[in-house]
Formats: sequence, structure tokens, C-alpha cells
Amino acid sequence: MAKDVLCEVDSCVFWSHGNECGADRIYVVSNVNKAETTEETDCYTFEPAH
Repeated sequence: MAKDVLCEVDSCVFWSHGNECGADRIYVVSNVNKAETTEETDCYTFEPAH
């Protein structure tokens, strides 16, 4: 599990200096039924499962 979660959305209540996320959990969504590329998600670290 990731120890550091980075976020550039400074208008979020969980945003902290250094672009760190202070939320207890992260929820990432897909823009399509079955994502196959980063562009089809709202997660820049997305990698398709093989």
C-alpha cells in the first residue's frame, strides 16, 4: 500500500502543503466500464492489471 499520496487539488479539505493528501482513504473511479489506459481513469498512477 502506498505510504505517500500526492494531490494537486488545493481546494480539497484533505490537501496539505507539499501536495500531500491527508485523507484516511482514497477513492479512484474509471471513466469507462473497464479501464485499459490512464486516460480512462481519474488516477495518474493507473496501470492495467494483466
